[in-house]
Amino acid sequence: MAEVRHRFTTVRGHRVFYREAGPTDAPAVVLLHGYPTSSRMFRHLIPALADRFHVIAPDHLGFGQSATPLAQDFDYTFDALADVTEALLTQLRVERYAIYVQDYGAPIGWRLALRNPAAITAIVSQNGNAYDEGFVPDFWAPVWAYAQSPNPSTEAALRGALSEEAIRWQYTHGVAEPELVDPDTWAMDYREISRPHLDRAQLDLFRDYATNPPLYPRLHEYFRASQVPLLAVWGAEDEIFGPEGARAFARDLKNAQIHLVQGGGHFLLESHLDTVADMMRTFLGQHLLSQR
Repeated sequence: MAEVRHRFTTVRGHRVFYREAGPTDAPAVVLLHGYPTSSRMFRHLIPALADRFHVIAPDHLGFGQSATPLAQDFDYTFDALADVTEALLTQLRVERYAIYVQDYGAPIGWRLALRNPAAITAIVSQNGNAYDEGFVPDFWAPVWAYAQSPNPSTEAALRGALSEEAIRWQYTHGVAEPELVDPDTWAMDYREISRPHLDRAQLDLFRDYATNPPLYPRLHEYFRASQVPLLAVWGAEDEIFGPEGARAFARDLKNAQIHLVQGGGHFLLESHLDTVADMMRTFLGQHLLSQR
């Protein structure tokens, strides 16, 4: 099994943690995690890819082992998180790479692609939204309300998302065999999200999510112009980003590979790791190894 290195570095004055494995001269694959977790969500996927690819999985600021600056000292926006990711990759001399995006990882990955389209060799979206159709209305209504009018009432509705119960729901809803999901996942995420002052950082990111849909027209133009290879492997029972979000990629990417995994939810790697890893190895092998 591939050795996974656990590294810390300083990026733009902040400590950033990342996991790295695989030959540094192999095609690079950057794994971008979602809320409320960290690169820990890739702990089993990384070894499954690292025999053929150079895999890098950072923790975003405010998550996992990376720094958690106060909200008054760091602008918790998706632009800022993309800035840090971009600077990390520059520091690691990674110039061209595929991205795996999930949840929050998607708006970070989309910004990287729009800033430097030539850098992106392929995209894997695992419940990482890029179209309005993907938003499940009941879940997103309080997020849009808070973004439009931040006040004690709309904030209170979102503070519930910081609870252990809500985080557990993110991992287990829609999963046909929830006993496959390790309870340590939501327990550890909850402990990390509950660290002092991180509630403000997370609320800032909830509010900033409204900046993402306005980017979609530019993103769709990028898809149409580049025809970047894309694999959407999607938990079909996700009640955050529904399956229409996966199907929508075919509108702009004529060769998009779209797979809806029945019995899978938001965190597909916890219940269907082998399915995702096998699809990724085939897809990335076709599009990255043939480019070498």
